[in-house]
Amino acid sequence: MANFLYLALDAKGEQTTGSVQATSESDAIQQLRSQGLYPTQVVQEGKGTLGEGAKGKTRGKKKVKKKAGGKVKAEVLSIFTRQLATLIEAGLPLLRGLNTLEKQEEDPVMRATINSLSESVQSGATFSESLAQHPKIFNKLFVNMIKAGELGGVLEVVLVRLAEYAEKAAKLKSKLTTAMVYPCIVLFIAVGILIFLLLVVVPKFKEMMADVGELPLISEIVFGASENMLARPFILPNAVWLFIILGIFFMIFKAWASTKKGRFIVDTMMLKLPIIGDLQSKSAISRFTRTMGTLVTSGVPILQALTITRDTAGNVVVSKAIEGVHDGVKEGEAMVTPLQACGIFPGMVISMVDVGEETGQLPEMMLKIANVYDDEVDNAVSALTAVIEPIMIVFLAVIVGSIVMAIFLPLIKMMQSFG
Repeated sequence: MANFLYLALDAKGEQTTGSVQATSESDAIQQLRSQGLYPTQVVQEGKGTLGEGAKGKTRGKKKVKKKAGGKVKAEVLSIFTRQLATLIEAGLPLLRGLNTLEKQEEDPVMRATINSLSESVQSGATFSESLAQHPKIFNKLFVNMIKAGELGGVLEVVLVRLAEYAEKAAKLKSKLTTAMVYPCIVLFIAVGILIFLLLVVVPKFKEMMADVGELPLISEIVFGASENMLARPFILPNAVWLFIILGIFFMIFKAWASTKKGRFIVDTMMLKLPIIGDLQSKSAISRFTRTMGTLVTSGVPILQALTITRDTAGNVVVSKAIEGVHDGVKEGEAMVTPLQACGIFPGMVISMVDVGEETGQLPEMMLKIANVYDDEVDNAVSALTAVIEPIMIVFLAVIVGSIVMAIFLPLIKMMQSFG
């Protein structure tokens, strides 16, 4: 048996060092885990020292540190979390797992961030403290769940839950984005076709039909619109000024919507829209219940979990409702009372939360609600896509068909006069 030096976290999250007799590194890790310790580094005595390699890597890390902490895609973070959870479940110490992921990470920002995390853990900081140094990548939800996992000695379990949460959140966001991309593309194409026809095609036919006499009403409207677009100096034939004006209007609207009052008004209107409002409401409830269930299941206190959930709700109106729930629970009320008072959450959610509190299974009930609303969001997105596609096709057909009719009705009249 050999002597192994270790650096580990105890049940309180405090760092401890020592040595243990074991036949191999994996055996040493198992012994430490059985003692309630979470090893971050294990090296055989005589073959290395704790923290070794930090100095040797400093030169190469000075450049990559500049990129550490920037924003990364949700998919990159999700893959990192899943891979780290798998490595730790397999028995690798945290530091070794980070070094392994750093070597194979392709994203430069994420690789530099893992590099920084590895250095921070080597210097004696806990994993949650290291993550908190990069708030653009690891939000409060991520950091607090890792902290709870460290305190409970179940970091690998928490990482698995985080990976599942990130994957489901990314899947939901992708579906919502997909549902909105199609109508935007069709609308952009329709506007482009309309501008092209009015500025290029219609004027040529208008010259041909100068001697037709009285034109049909639809022809007069289309020819008049084309003439106005060509005559007005602020709209160039290539519609550059039109797009500039729209861009300025969009920037002004975005700046207003980023203010506290503007964001509240926009989020309130989004929840009240006929079809999109229902979709927004269901996705917000799904996000709230999944985040809340994941946090409480991982050992985060309920008041702290409500605070984190409020900050990650994604909708100001829902955030305000969660803040009311937080204040009610802080005063000693059950969650169901302020949930019912805010008027945002449907009866089914309130009933399931009530049952969860009565039976002591609130986290499990929250996750069940999230699964139910994930399915409802899937169905709503599918229904929305199915409705939008024919509507946009008809809309495009009406625009093009109206211009075609405006052109060909005078043409038919002119042919009849020749006959």
